[in-house]
Amino acid sequence: MPTSEEIQHWQNDPNNWKWGIFYFNKRDQRIFVDKRIAWTGITLNFANPKSYVVIVVATSFFWFIISMIEKNTT
Repeated sequence: MPTSEEIQHWQNDPNNWKWGIFYFNKRDQRIFVDKRIAWTGITLNFANPKSYVVIVVATSFFWFIISMIEKNTT
């Protein structure tokens, strides 16, 4: 388990941010991480393969909801 100092260092290291918006750190095993400016929310650690599962599940869920709404309005 990383210390809070390590997490803070990872968070502030520009090498862990691709194009300044995508967090990618193989040493950090967290899926959800704070954005560079913490009060703006959270993002995914795209170096963690589980983050892609989160994306697929969330996209599938919203696609299902939209398809159900469209089905009921026609």
